[in-house]
Amino acid sequence: MNTRSCPRSEAQRGATAVEFALVSLFILFPLLFATIELGRVVFYWNAATEVTRLGARLAVVCDLDDGTIKQRMTALFPVIDAASIDIDYEPAGCTTTSCSAVRVSVLPLDVSTYIPDFLGTRQSALIFKFPPFSTSLPRESMRSAMAGASGVEFQNPVCL
Repeated sequence: MNTRSCPRSEAQRGATAVEFALVSLFILFPLLFATIELGRVVFYWNAATEVTRLGARLAVVCDLDDGTIKQRMTALFPVIDAASIDIDYEPAGCTTTSCSAVRVSVLPLDVSTYIPDFLGTRQSALIFKFPPFSTSLPRESMRSAMAGASGVEFQNPVCL
């Protein structure tokens, strides 16, 4: 006597595992990987805006030259290079006492991802093109050292 209630259940054994493997392989894992890569792109976007803010802050508070400001910016975000950073003092040709504002901008940035391009092009990965980022701030002290209340000169901690 056969005690099995469903004779076809043995033939279907493992079908659920195979279906899950196929769904995971072609839908779940690529979606998870794309989400991680897009998170990295958003991180780069945020880092590019923060580095322009840092450069503008250093330019309006410290008497650092453009090379030092660019060096500190590229140390914070190594994806950009010093040639892609532009520091403009307004009005043009001003000194530390006559400047009214500073604008720091980063040229457009290309960020390549590891997401394959399924649109039929020959590129091996998607490339996100960031717009130019810029930050403008009004002039502050523009000096690295200042006189304190007792007349003793102290170093501005932002400029160290």
